[in-house]
Amino acid sequence: MSEGAKYAGPEIDITVAHPARVYDYWLGGKDHYAPDREAAEAVIARNPGIMPAVRSNRAFLVRAVRYLVAEAGIRQILDIGTGLPSANNVHEVAQSVDPTTKVVYVDHDPIVLVHAHALLTGEPGTVAYIDADLRDPASILEQAAETLDLSRPVALMLLMTMQFIADEENPYGIVSQLLDALPSGSYLVLSHPARDGGIANAATAAYNERVSTSMTRRTEAEVTAFFEGLELLEPGIVAPVDWRPEPTSEQTTGLSPAFAGVARKP
Repeated sequence: MSEGAKYAGPEIDITVAHPARVYDYWLGGKDHYAPDREAAEAVIARNPGIMPAVRSNRAFLVRAVRYLVAEAGIRQILDIGTGLPSANNVHEVAQSVDPTTKVVYVDHDPIVLVHAHALLTGEPGTVAYIDADLRDPASILEQAAETLDLSRPVALMLLMTMQFIADEENPYGIVSQLLDALPSGSYLVLSHPARDGGIANAATAAYNERVSTSMTRRTEAEVTAFFEGLELLEPGIVAPVDWRPEPTSEQTTGLSPAFAGVARKP
């Protein structure tokens, strides 16, 4: 859905927790219902670090986008798994550096579609929203090409998104297909929950019992595999809070484990 398009809105099932609404609860948002809050609190009870962790991931997003636009010269961003609008949306961060930066958001969650208009507030013609499933990368690329020039470098952002693609759904093939369509000089920005063998895994089990789309935690080696064939930027694959941190009061201990990285396509 492009800027200015009318959207009637789907029927939304509020009887089952949705990942986007649960995440919104953890971020301190207001777009959630009782089942979402129940699922979110069930995870918090088992893994108290989840709320500071998701906020750490949002801070990683901000630092990565600022780097891409201010230092790497990226002017096109494809953000898949957008989630609900929050503070520091990708286009807001990018366009604070260069207002001409184009951003295409992709999601396939009904509640996110309802709120899509809130994302479309950038410079005219620079922001678009696509209703598409990550499991269909060809459709994403076809629709993104209406806004982005795929012959020029694009930053592909997959923040806490690939966990919703199970191993049997070929997650690495999906990322490869997306990257194969992008030229040299493009970037991959990815974060992913880590498998820890402890409280985080137990919390994920509780989460998966309550949500419409379950998630999969992965090891450091499994997350690193998403970057195969790319040039990883320093400091490599690290916790989101440790990717080029800035002097802030951001919590650095007790976070739910996760990995993050930024890499350039040669």
